[in-house]
Amino acid sequence: MTERKEFRDLAEPEDAHEAIESLDLIPEAERVSLTEARGRALAERLDADRDVPGFDRASMDGYAVKARDTFGADEADPVVLDLVGEVHAGEEPGVEVDEGEAVEISTGAVMPPGADAVVMVERTDEREPPNDSELTNGEAVSGVEIRTALAPGDHVMLAGADVSAGQRALGPGTRLTAREIGLLSALGVDEVPVRGKPRVGIISTGDELVRPGNPLSDQSGQIYDVNSYTIATAVEEAGGEPVLYPHAGDDYDEMERLLLEAAEDCDLVLSSGSTSASAVDVIYRVIESRGELLLHGVAVKPGKPMLVGRFPNSAYVGLPGYPVSALTIFRTFVAPAIRDAAGVPEPTTATIDARMAVEERYGEGRMRLMPTGLVEDEHGRVLAYPVDKGSGATTSLVEADGVVTVAPDTAYLAEGEPVEVRLFSPDVRPPSVFGVGEDDPALSRLLDRLDSPRYLAFGSREGLRRLRNGVPDFAVATNDERRSSPDSQASTPIDASAGTEIASYVRDWGLVVPDGNPAEIEGLSDLVERDLRFINRGTDSGLRTTLGNAIADLADERGTTRHELVESISGFELTVKAHESPARKVASGSADAGLGLRATAEQLGLGFVPLGEERVHVLMNPERESKAGVEALADAFDSDLVGILDGLPGVRP
Repeated sequence: MTERKEFRDLAEPEDAHEAIESLDLIPEAERVSLTEARGRALAERLDADRDVPGFDRASMDGYAVKARDTFGADEADPVVLDLVGEVHAGEEPGVEVDEGEAVEISTGAVMPPGADAVVMVERTDEREPPNDSELTNGEAVSGVEIRTALAPGDHVMLAGADVSAGQRALGPGTRLTAREIGLLSALGVDEVPVRGKPRVGIISTGDELVRPGNPLSDQSGQIYDVNSYTIATAVEEAGGEPVLYPHAGDDYDEMERLLLEAAEDCDLVLSSGSTSASAVDVIYRVIESRGELLLHGVAVKPGKPMLVGRFPNSAYVGLPGYPVSALTIFRTFVAPAIRDAAGVPEPTTATIDARMAVEERYGEGRMRLMPTGLVEDEHGRVLAYPVDKGSGATTSLVEADGVVTVAPDTAYLAEGEPVEVRLFSPDVRPPSVFGVGEDDPALSRLLDRLDSPRYLAFGSREGLRRLRNGVPDFAVATNDERRSSPDSQASTPIDASAGTEIASYVRDWGLVVPDGNPAEIEGLSDLVERDLRFINRGTDSGLRTTLGNAIADLADERGTTRHELVESISGFELTVKAHESPARKVASGSADAGLGLRATAEQLGLGFVPLGEERVHVLMNPERESKAGVEALADAFDSDLVGILDGLPGVRP
């Protein structure tokens, strides 16, 4: 038997931060062109080696003059100066200004010698020579009438007024934005020394992983590699340079080879998976034999199986394998170290104050990093609700907006309690409208017409439960359109009274079968009486409830119980999530029939055995009626319900 490596004493989160901060992730500085410098941090101080501007220049269109020639001038008693030339921006002056003279000048032009002020053109009038007898050097001279007095320096930007030669222009660590790059351009700088981006090698482990774009074998339990891409993107967001390596299986030699290759090329190596205490998890052994293991296990949920260590030329952090856990631990512990090494500050807008939408209780003594979703109430106040479908659920990555850190000694968070949500991105905003409930193809069409909606297809029961708790803006639930007799064994229809109905429509439901219906299935009796493989929907699905009602009616007709009929249906308890899922099982040959909709069957080119119809109800949270997103939802239904349903077989108002 392979010896199992148990977790050492779990480190406190503060110790994990300290261990990662002790790693040297700062790469050597590099020089980049201005076109590549945006967002980078200067590696050293830059001093100006010239004045900016490098000459005295006019700050507006007008006339360059000697200020003393204008003393006493005003609207009632202007002075008239001889106009002796003109200077335009980008050219060297070919004229000097003597006493009693003026030179026409453009904004940005070099001040001509002798001039010390500019009078704006709006306070002047040009004059033609009164007669041909007034000559200067034998030529007629026009004049300019000046109706205001000036002081030396008026409307002149002196050389070095922006930046003076020898002045400290930008300090080390300055993040280069358009403003700083503009200054560097003015100084004539075309390359700048910047902090290097830490190179971060990323290795996902596990024999079951397949890179996206390659064929996947569900029969072999293969899954697509999520962590390599989510972590690589998060590394870039933190200012690092991600380097993806081939994924490692659970073979010790291959894992050692990849880890050492990445350690030679990168400042930091990140792996995900193979960090827990199972027999096949061997990374910690590689670290112990080829480097130094600083930490194994942190008292935090999710993410207890975390490693921190060093190779001779690189730092190492091992992340959990589940995508939500891996990304949460990266953002909490690793991203700050990468930002510090790259000179990228943590965004000041990366947190938001909210209040708990529901009560949340805890039963463990570890710090909890609670994935959290955001929704705005009718007054625009931000509410936070827990998003927890298990660390292995990749959909939690997009359903959560951030993380709430819950202290180990916290037993519960009360509804309405203030919390601070650390956002996954400073760009995160609450959805315009938030709904929970039944998975439905018509609803998907509607959501496409709205701006930034969020919808969680958790089923009718969960949608109604959450609507009663006041969290979502709307819920979607179904009711069986059949009229059952009072003594029917059918389940009580789902109560649609939790909210205010803003729309409803009907959809045909039944059994999805292979194209041509080769098994000649005609109805529920075939599932009960024949050895057919059936795929059902989950218990929260309204469609599942409708099926249960139909089976109960069949039991009434036969004088038996619903339980006995259910027991005779092969696969009744085998459930899948979405409205297309049973149909796809049928299409793959994994089932003879699946619970589904006519619209789904025809879309996928499959057969359909109709069993009835059910009504879909869209129910609004009565407290959110005036919320803009809810109004947009209602308007979309009111204005074009027929257009939304058009082209969906078996769906109608």
